[in-house]
Amino acid sequence: MRVLHVIPTLVVGGAERMVARLAGHLHRWGHTVNVAVMYDSQRTWIEAELISAGVPLHFLGKRPGLDLSMIPRLARVIAGFRPDVLHTHMYVLKYCLPALVIGGRCRIVHTLHSVAGAEVEFASRILQQFAFRAGVVPVAIGGGVAESMRSTYRLDPEHVIPNGIPLSDCAPPPGAREQIRSCLGIPADSPTFACIAQFVPAKNHEGLISAFTSQRLRSRNAHLLLAGDGGRRRQLERQAREAGAADRIHFLGVRSDVPAVLAAADAFVLASRREGNPLSVMEAMAAGKPVLATAVGCIPELVPEDAGRLVAPGEPGALEAVMYEIAGDLRLARALGGVAARVARERFDDTTMARAYERLYGAVI
Repeated sequence: MRVLHVIPTLVVGGAERMVARLAGHLHRWGHTVNVAVMYDSQRTWIEAELISAGVPLHFLGKRPGLDLSMIPRLARVIAGFRPDVLHTHMYVLKYCLPALVIGGRCRIVHTLHSVAGAEVEFASRILQQFAFRAGVVPVAIGGGVAESMRSTYRLDPEHVIPNGIPLSDCAPPPGAREQIRSCLGIPADSPTFACIAQFVPAKNHEGLISAFTSQRLRSRNAHLLLAGDGGRRRQLERQAREAGAADRIHFLGVRSDVPAVLAAADAFVLASRREGNPLSVMEAMAAGKPVLATAVGCIPELVPEDAGRLVAPGEPGALEAVMYEIAGDLRLARALGGVAARVARERFDDTTMARAYERLYGAVI
């Protein structure tokens, strides 16, 4: 099969990593796969991984905002590649649908990577609602996203394909815990939390920092590792300084060594206001870390009660309470993490995800 993925960027995020893993698997299984990227290259490790795997990338140079020049540029890629399946991600359908009129027709699969009401703006939701009824095949990445499709688009998704991760890549490197802690000046016995997420509003780093900077967690000498980046970084650093916690909140930037970062932590924490099916939660569980998170999106489907602690969104006090519980009982953290690792081994292999998409492509052609 010939499969063309279209995605806005290949920055380091969950949807982008999912596309890279799926495209890599399909390429290794003998399918012809290309990825069209709306914006210019960001030279991320995801781009490098795809190029190394032999998957061609097309960077289309999109300008910010509505850019109608994307339509003929996409049409040229489609006409040149002649895909059997066009697989769209995030907000790109509004460009791909008219491009297909020019570049040639094929079947379209669209993955919703977040709850339907938050994926695109109102006008695009109207367009997508029409497209789903006209033959575009929507895929939800979990039950929570499927439910949001019912409420937003008033349709029952036939296809729910949960995200997956490369489990073998999640094992912590030998000595990583000691090395990371030593570099950051974190004492060996200090309870440490890690959050791997882009600095975007949905991830609610402000709420996480607010919960973490309580006097109770300060008394435990707890530390917080923030792996990620984005335009909100400066204000988050300022928030940490103003709370007197700059020495205990470590801004690590975008990391390609996530297993090493997780190895340095005792628990994973996420304060998101909304989510899809976050790969970071799966990776933390695969690394044997308990998950302390808000019960949004598909997170409740990933984290059973004996693998972590889930709290209502928008309640820093509730998140602080479970962080304080774990900070005071690292033996409990290890027990919860053991369950998390077992769940990950049983459910999160990305080969299962890729095979499900492969079968779906075959069915829609």
